[in-house]
Amino acid sequence: MHVDWSALGKVAAVSLGVTVAVVVVFTFGVLGLSRAEADRAEAGAATAGRIQAALCFLACATVVAYGIYLIVPQFH
Repeated sequence: MHVDWSALGKVAAVSLGVTVAVVVVFTFGVLGLSRAEADRAEAGAATAGRIQAALCFLACATVVAYGIYLIVPQFH
């Protein structure tokens, strides 16, 4: 049995990078929601926070859906 350590290292590095990126984007989404709650009195700031949160959560959901698409062979 032969293990291609170079390919395994590349997969591990990309997985770590994507995981960190998704966590950071999700954190920005939570930050947007907290800004919307804190600035509820100002309509413009609350709307901007909700838009930020929606875009960030949509990006996270897209990455998760793409990962599921890659894993499940019936989707190909």
